[in-house]
Amino acid sequence: MTFSLGSVVPWGRSFHEYLLFFDLRDDELHKRVLGCADGPAGFNSELTARGGSIVSCDPLYQYSGEEIRSRIDVCYPTIHEQVATNRNLFVWDTIHSPEQLRDWRFSAMNVFLADYEKGRRDGRYCAATLPYLPFAADSFDLAICSHLLFYYSDMLSRDCHDAAIREMLRIAPEVRIFPLVDLNGRVSRYRDALITTLKKTGFEVTIRDVRYEFIRGGNQMMTITRKT
Repeated sequence: MTFSLGSVVPWGRSFHEYLLFFDLRDDELHKRVLGCADGPAGFNSELTARGGSIVSCDPLYQYSGEEIRSRIDVCYPTIHEQVATNRNLFVWDTIHSPEQLRDWRFSAMNVFLADYEKGRRDGRYCAATLPYLPFAADSFDLAICSHLLFYYSDMLSRDCHDAAIREMLRIAPEVRIFPLVDLNGRVSRYRDALITTLKKTGFEVTIRDVRYEFIRGGNQMMTITRKT
């Protein structure tokens, strides 16, 4: 898929949300973590500040911080309007209004932007796109993927999903993906078929509820591990 800054809609999640998305325990924050499709999330910055080890991958990172900030400013009004118009698709328990959502997202993206240029120099933000990542096998202990696989089922094929998952499993023995619904809150049409395929080819797959639901019905995470 061709990637350009004009086609991306940057929308960053917070460190706290990542903990909930991926059911990350305190002891797991000391693992070598690969974040796939992190975009302008605050997780890398805050985990690094806590002494963690993380690399985030996203094609967005080929652009400068100022370019990303400008794109956020362009996209925000449209995102806000779409959320307000389709608010019935969301659960307003943790986040209570479109305005509070805006505040959460901008807070997370500001954390990202404050760290981004230094993080790029340090190699923590890598411009790379699934399913081809520039890392050796077993470079990480855990790979996480937020709001890409399954979420964009209308744009990414089943083969693309399969290849992306296998690439992450090449690099890390455990992969966690959230959410398992698409943009309209429907369970991805690829989910069950991919589970069957992955199990048949030697992987363990589990689905469990997590402590976060914003997209209605989107409170489940998939974990895929290599069989030992």
